[in-house]
Amino acid sequence: MENAIEVAGLVKVYKNGTKAVDGISFHVARGEIFGLLGPNGAGKSTTIKILIGLLNPTAGELRINGVDIRAYPAEIKRATGYAAQETAIDDRLTGWENISLQGRFYHLPGREIRDRATEMLKMFDLYERRKDLTATYSGGMLKRLDIACALIHRPQILFLDEPTLGLDVQTRQMIWDYIERLRTEYGMTIFVTTHYMEEADVLCDRVAIIDQGKIVALDTPDALKAGIGGDVIYVRFSGIDGNEAALRTKIGAVAHVRRVEPTADGAYRVIVEQAGEETIPQLFALCDQLGITINAVSLKKPSLDDVYLHFTGRAMRDAEESREAHARARIMRGRARRGK
Repeated sequence: MENAIEVAGLVKVYKNGTKAVDGISFHVARGEIFGLLGPNGAGKSTTIKILIGLLNPTAGELRINGVDIRAYPAEIKRATGYAAQETAIDDRLTGWENISLQGRFYHLPGREIRDRATEMLKMFDLYERRKDLTATYSGGMLKRLDIACALIHRPQILFLDEPTLGLDVQTRQMIWDYIERLRTEYGMTIFVTTHYMEEADVLCDRVAIIDQGKIVALDTPDALKAGIGGDVIYVRFSGIDGNEAALRTKIGAVAHVRRVEPTADGAYRVIVEQAGEETIPQLFALCDQLGITINAVSLKKPSLDDVYLHFTGRAMRDAEESREAHARARIMRGRARRGK
């Protein structure tokens, strides 16, 4: 399948010496929904801004539809659409005025603007509110309008930087549905950055995990999860009395156990090659022999959280909660300003 995006050896070093992107390489096939997954500061937004021409790379080869990004920037801008983390909506204008203004930025004829604006607003369920000032829109409506504005010139590739950050679960699911429709109905290639594990798992055909500017894993979500083991057992002990290392060694010797890892909340994560139901009784028997009590145990299939922890050595949860709080506070500040 022909590639829509090709990146080889991309490096970005800022003037202060910060290396935001450190030699990453990947490709995105036409019609694919590709996810770049990682925490704040991992290099996601820098990568996407380089690909759409907002930032210059320090090194690397980059092509959109086979065209060199640096050699033909105008052609790249016509082929791509971009919706940033922060919505670029003017709340002093109506929904119709916002999307029409974007059409004029692309020098589209008036009739094309009207036709395409109508098409996009209907697709994103905003047509009935098109004459309302966007100051009256909810956060989810603003995000939907922002994505609609990015599509007014009918790009072949859509870049979405954290498209559901700060949105509630129901609105997030709605955005996922719209993204899938864009691929299904328009054959669009979609490049998504996110730090939501579930979003990457449900939405993306392939996922690249980026950490400290490097891609540490890249495959389909199912392949990434299958690669770390069959099942994951979470278990919490008491009575260890400082013998954590010895306990981990003994658990690691149990049949079918692949790895034993401590978690941030003081429990242990036991990754097994086969069905975890067979391993749990063995853990209880081992603890009986050692005089250790199991206070809690749970069993689940591997998730992208487990994949992320495996490749980076830490969980994403703290970063998620911090960014959620920041995003919601930003939305509230915006609403407060509009209320003045």
